[in-house]
Amino acid sequence: MTGLQMVIVLAAVVAVATEIASVLTRDSSWVDRIWSIVPVLSLWVFAGSADWDARVVLVAVLVTLWGARLTFNFARKGGYRGVEDYRWPILRARMRPWQYQLFQIGFINGYQNVLLVLITVPAVTMTEHPRPLGVADVLLAVLFLAFLAGETIADQQQWEFHRRKAAATRDGRTLTPGFLTTGLWRSSRHPNFFCEQGQWWVVFAFGAVAAGSPWQWTAIGAVLLTLLFIGSTVFTESITASKYPEYAEYQRRTSMIVPWPPRRAVRQPVG
Repeated sequence: MTGLQMVIVLAAVVAVATEIASVLTRDSSWVDRIWSIVPVLSLWVFAGSADWDARVVLVAVLVTLWGARLTFNFARKGGYRGVEDYRWPILRARMRPWQYQLFQIGFINGYQNVLLVLITVPAVTMTEHPRPLGVADVLLAVLFLAFLAGETIADQQQWEFHRRKAAATRDGRTLTPGFLTTGLWRSSRHPNFFCEQGQWWVVFAFGAVAAGSPWQWTAIGAVLLTLLFIGSTVFTESITASKYPEYAEYQRRTSMIVPWPPRRAVRQPVG
């Protein structure tokens, strides 16, 4: 069995398991709980099947760092304690039960598990084009680590903001605005999303370097991930805008995903 076949079998087992768990618990966040784990396992499967090719092992190590960071951030927010993503109950309320069940099977537990395979398939390109590591690989590794650091900083800033917001609420105060606009969030409304997508485009680039050409079918994973993030961002922002009227002004001033200087200074949160 090839590495790709083993990864596909792993994804199929996980997809069935997450669907069963979602039905039994009425909690659609099981894919979220395995999101940072399955790609790590897949990359190491690819590394083993490639006889521990240096490039595939390097990418597996980098993705392991990605997975460890994301798992930690998800865990501290209560993701492994049965806290469901706040967006799923909203969608559940907007759909008929049978419609939501189809959505859960087809998108949440189906499509997203397929996507977890597709973002790792650049390892197939690396396996098919083994060549010694070079300067380009070093530069890509540094870029991956830069994106990893950026996402870590963005998530930490968001974590600290929500802690301040919770403390203000306990004291009977209101933090204004009720969303983060400082730090990395001053130049992008979702700097963590930008860095997350950037890391998987770098994984694709490792495969392109190995093949000696960017025209590889394995770009499909990074492309679909980007489209998923765009759609998710639009939906998430519609929820935020409905809660905070001033969010529209923040949207006008600040780039959605790609960091860019704001049109003018964003008001600092006080409280």
